[in-house]
Amino acid sequence: QVQLVESGGGLVQAGGSLRLSCAASGRTFSNYRMGWFRQAQGKEREFVAAISWSGSSTYYADSTKGRFTISRDNAKNTVYLQMNSLKPEDTAVYYCAANRWPVFTTTPGNYDYWGQGTQVTVSS
Repeated sequence: QVQLVESGGGLVQAGGSLRLSCAASGRTFSNYRMGWFRQAQGKEREFVAAISWSGSSTYYADSTKGRFTISRDNAKNTVYLQMNSLKPEDTAVYYCAANRWPVFTTTPGNYDYWGQGTQVTVSS
C-alpha cells in the first residue's frame, strides 16, 4: 500500500507559476513510476506528466510540454510538478498517482494508488 498526499495548489494569475508536491509513504517509493493527472469540472481525468523510478526519464502530455516539469526526490519520497506559464485552461484538481508498469502509461486505470488531489485555479 502506498499513501499519497498532494499539496501546493492554489489560486494564481495567468502566466504565473505553482509547484505541486506529492509526499508518499508506505511501500518503497523508488519502486514506483509516478504520474500527475488533472481533472477539470465536468471533464474526464487527463494525463499531465510521468517520471521513471530513478527520475532519469520523463514524459509529458502535449498540452503541458515545455511549461511543466516533473521531478522526484527518492530520499524524501516526494514527487514534484513545477508549473510555469499557467493558463486558465490549466484550472483543475491535480492528482498524483503511482504505478509499477515497466513503461510510461497515460491511462488512469493503470495506476494503482492515488492521492486526494489539490485544486489549482488560474485566473485570466
